[in-house]
Amino acid sequence: MIRKPDQCNTFGFKSEEGLNPNIGIMSFQHFNGEELYSDIVVHPKNNFCETENVECYPVPDDVPQNGRNEGYYPDSSVVYIRALWKEFEPERGVYNYKFIEDILEKARAHKQLLLFRLIAHSTRARDDVPEWLKEIIDCPERPEGKRVKASPTDPRFLEYFGEAIRKIGERFDDDPYFDAIDISLPGSWGEGYKLELYPDEDIRKLMDTYTDVFKKTQLIGQLARPEMIEYASKNLPVGWRGDGLGNPAHTKEIYPPRIEILKDRWKIAPVSFEAYWWLCEWKRQGWGIDEIIEKTLEWHISSFNPKSIPIPFEWKEKVEYWISKMGYHFSINHFKLPSVASAGDELIFELGMENCGVAPIYKSLPLKVRLRNDEHSLEFVSDVDIKKWLPGKHENTIRILLPEKIEKGNYVVEIGIFDNVIPPLYLCTDAKRNDEYYEVGCLNIE
Repeated sequence: MIRKPDQCNTFGFKSEEGLNPNIGIMSFQHFNGEELYSDIVVHPKNNFCETENVECYPVPDDVPQNGRNEGYYPDSSVVYIRALWKEFEPERGVYNYKFIEDILEKARAHKQLLLFRLIAHSTRARDDVPEWLKEIIDCPERPEGKRVKASPTDPRFLEYFGEAIRKIGERFDDDPYFDAIDISLPGSWGEGYKLELYPDEDIRKLMDTYTDVFKKTQLIGQLARPEMIEYASKNLPVGWRGDGLGNPAHTKEIYPPRIEILKDRWKIAPVSFEAYWWLCEWKRQGWGIDEIIEKTLEWHISSFNPKSIPIPFEWKEKVEYWISKMGYHFSINHFKLPSVASAGDELIFELGMENCGVAPIYKSLPLKVRLRNDEHSLEFVSDVDIKKWLPGKHENTIRILLPEKIEKGNYVVEIGIFDNVIPPLYLCTDAKRNDEYYEVGCLNIE
C-alpha cells in the first residue's frame, strides 16, 4: 500500500539516509559538517565590506569561523568551490591536477557533488592572476577605494585562461562527482565586471571551450549575459545562475528582463542563485525573505549559495520550506501491478508520480524494478525518462519481461532511481525502503 504524503512540500526533501543530489542549499568553500564563516557585518555608512578572505578556496587559516554558534546552516548535497587560476596553473603549462583531485576526494567523502568555478582572480593582491601571466601581459591592479577589479584586456588573457579550462575538462569531465561547472567570465570572481571591454567574438570562443570539453558535466552560466548562455546552448543545455539574490534591485529590476530571455530554460537546465551578501545581512537590511523565496520558486530555482555564512536561527523554518520546494521532489501517487504472473510473461506496471518541486531533475538516472524474496533477487531497468517529470503529475507505464526460468513463488516488487555511482534518489513516500529501493507491492509467480 503506497500512501502519498499529505504535504509533499514539507515531506521528503530530506531523509535520515541522506539528501537528494543537485538541489537545495549549497555549502560554499566548505564541506558538510565543517566550520562555517563567522557572520560579517556590512558597514552601514557606505554598504562596504571586505570579504575576499571568504571568496577563494582553500579557506585561509586566519579567517574567523564561529558560524555554527551564530546561526543555522543545513547539510547539502552540493558543494560549491571557487578556486584561483594560479592554484591550478602555478607555472605556464604546468597543471596542478592534484588540487582538484583533493577537492573531489573530499566531496565524495562528504557525499556531495561538486559545482566548480575556476576564477582568474579575486580583488586583493594575493588572489591575483598567476605570476607568470604578469610577466607576459599588462594586468590591472585593484583601483584605490574600489572593491572590484578588472581583468586584463589583452586577448592572450582569455586565450590562456581558456587553455586552463580545457585541461580541466579533459581531465575531469568523466568524473561523476565533478557534477557541474560554473562558467567564468572576465572580472573579479569571474562575474563579468567590465565585460563590455571584450569583443563578443572572444567571449564566444571562451564559451566554445567550455562546451567543447564538458560533454557530461552540467554547465551553468552567468545571468549577466543571457545571450551568451543562449549561444553556449547551441549544442548543450546550459543552465543559469543569478548573483546578488536578496538585493531588491536585483529581484525587481535587474533579473526580470534577463530571465525573460531564458524563461523556458529551466525545463532543460538548472537555475541557481547566490546571495547578495548573506542572510544575516538580509535581516539587518530588512529584506524580507518571504518575497525572495516566492520569486525564486516562480523562477524554478534548484539550488542556492548562502556562502557558508550562518542563517538566522529564526529563519530556519522558512529556509527549510524553501529547500523542500527547490528543484525536484518526487512523490509516489500510486503503483498498479498484477497479483499473479507466469514465467516468460511481460509485466505491465502503472506508476503515478508527482513532482512536488518547482523544477525537473536534469540528470538521466535509471528507474529500476526489483523482484525479491528470501532466495532470489532480479533487477530490471525501465525505459522511463525521469527528466520529463516537470512539476505536476505524471503517469508512467513500465514493462518488464520475466525470464523463462524464473523460480516460482511470492516476490516483493520494489522500485528505485539510482545509477550505482552517485547517491540514490529519495522519494516522498511512506513505503518501506530497502537499500536503494522502495516496496510498492507483491507478485506471485506461478
